[in-house]
Order: sequence, then C-alpha cells, then structure tokens
Amino acid sequence: MTATEMLLDAVDLARAAAEEEAGVERVGAHVGVHGEDEFSVTHLFEAEHAGYRGWNWAVTVAFAGEGTPVSVSEVVLLPGQDALVAPEWVPWSERVRAGDLGVGDLMPPREDDPRLIEAYVQSDDPAVEEVALEIGLGRQRVLSREGRLDAADRWAASDFGPKSDMARSAPAHCGTCGFYTRVAGAFGAAFGVCANEIAPADGHVVHVEYGCGAHSQAEVDISPMVPVADLVYDDAQLDVLDVSE
Repeated sequence: MTATEMLLDAVDLARAAAEEEAGVERVGAHVGVHGEDEFSVTHLFEAEHAGYRGWNWAVTVAFAGEGTPVSVSEVVLLPGQDALVAPEWVPWSERVRAGDLGVGDLMPPREDDPRLIEAYVQSDDPAVEEVALEIGLGRQRVLSREGRLDAADRWAASDFGPKSDMARSAPAHCGTCGFYTRVAGAFGAAFGVCANEIAPADGHVVHVEYGCGAHSQAEVDISPMVPVADLVYDDAQLDVLDVSE
C-alpha cells in the first residue's frame, strides 16, 4: 500500500482523534479529505455543536516513512464553505461613522492620518500657507491634499451635491445664486455655503452645481390661468328702461 493510500484509509484513526478531542456525540459523518502534501492529508468530519452549523473537525494525519505508522498531527475545528462565522474584524478606530459621536465623546485622529499634514509643510493651498505663517498661533496640523480630495468627494456625493434630486429639479445652480457664499482656499473652486434661511441647505456646504427652488433669480409666473376678456359684462344687476313713452 502506498503512502497516499495509507493516509486516505486512516479515517478511523482520524475519527478517534476527533472524538477524543470533542467527545463521541459531537463528531458527525466523514465529509471529505484534503491533501496537504505528499506525506499528509486532512480528514474532515461534521461538527455536531450547537451554534457551529457548517463547521468541521479537521484531523491532519501524516506518514513519516516506511516502517512507521500513520500518526495524528493536529485536530482543529474549522469553518466550512457554508459555515456561520463572525464578520471580518474591523479596528475600533474605523468603526465610527458620521453621526455616531455624541456630547462628550472624543475621537482623536490617528498619528499617521493621511488627511492631515504638519502646518509647516507646503500644502499647495494658499489659505493653508497663510496659517503656516502664524508663528506660535497657527494650527499644528492642517488638511493635506488627500484630506481635501476626500472631503470634496464626500460633499459632492451628499444631499447638497450636483446629483441630488433637489439639484436636478432646481431652476438654476448655486454658482449663480446671490445667497451663495464661496469658501476660502482650494475648496472655493467648487464649494460654498448657502445663506438663504428659506433654502433646505441654509448653513450647509453646497456644491457650486447644487441648486434649489429658493434661487435668488427664481421667477414664478403669476399670470391668471384663465384668459380674461378686455370687455366685461356685469349681469348681476339689470337696468330696466321704459320705452313706452
């Protein structure tokens, strides 16, 4: 018998190892075998554990050479293709989303946050360069180019961006509105703040191509829906003339 045949035939040995590890009642049917290399294979058995649907007991057996018996190398519990497993772990610092922070909560940025850069580093943003000149009073970190692009993409995709339902039905864009207040720096090319208290975007950053029905140049046709004749007869009262005389 070849080494491969001996390894494939070691189902009973593998089952005994699994039962020793988990208990007889928790090891189910033999469901497959997986070749590791020329001298080892892994036998798979259904795991009869509550909450472990689709998991398998994996028993690796090996053959050391002629004159030696097949031996057990490892017994582990592994998920199968249809196993119920926990979602991929996400670091806590990446789990917080917009709107999660409440009163008193703190969320400091990472030391290597690519969205921020030291204030003394050239940032290619005129508004930021002015801050860098504030000796002793300036901010230690400012937005990097990556940080600005990330914010611009997020704002453009928001409810106040050019592709929102409101913008598509607006009579004109914010860029031509008298209530549009352009922001300073590199953002000014595409973003501003709405200053119209009637508009849904009042006090929000809006894209220059956003728009709403409260545009400063919006006009409404107030002409009557039904045409009115130049000559109007009032038949509510009748004047009676005596023509007998």
